[in-house]
Amino acid sequence: MAKSDGPITIKKYANRRLYNTGTSTYVTLEDLATMVKAGEDFLVHDAKTGEDITRQVLAQIIFEQENKEGQSLLPISFLRQLIRFYGDSMQMLVPRYLEVSIDSLTREQEKFRTQMAQAFGGSPFGALEDQVRRNMEMFERAFAMFTPFARREEQAAAAAAAAEADKGNPQPGGGSGGGEIDDLKRQMEEMQQRLERLSDKDKT
Repeated sequence: MAKSDGPITIKKYANRRLYNTGTSTYVTLEDLATMVKAGEDFLVHDAKTGEDITRQVLAQIIFEQENKEGQSLLPISFLRQLIRFYGDSMQMLVPRYLEVSIDSLTREQEKFRTQMAQAFGGSPFGALEDQVRRNMEMFERAFAMFTPFARREEQAAAAAAAAEADKGNPQPGGGSGGGEIDDLKRQMEEMQQRLERLSDKDKT
């Protein structure tokens, strides 16, 4: 199937039938899966309301593929964690992280295939693990940008803990932290006395 210049419009009718307006034929989810694998771009609209339901249809395709014997890609642990992110404060960052990760995997897939086909002595997944680790570091940095207040609270707590620890530590000169205050008071008193003496001389 030749690639079109723009996204093909797929209409979904109430009877769940999918109509490809580019070829003027009815298609199945399997046909749409084949189009995706071939690089064909399409948008799915509800035939009655005109609503864009591309996301839902792609999710259905993934569901169908996952149900095929020996063809599942999504680990159970991943699915559980993904469900936990719904409604969580991290939800806004997850889509971008997944996009970056899958884009990186797509760009590097040929290199990974070559490594997996090479000598069996080494680990073919080493490069993949490195890439995932780099993506995770980037994800954590991005998340830190969205939590400035939490970081300030952590810094304030650390400063308070350091100040508390300093209370029990002897300060230079053999005294505690209060020794410096006493020195300042003594210097202030000496200055006050000098001012008083100067004032007395002026009176005489």
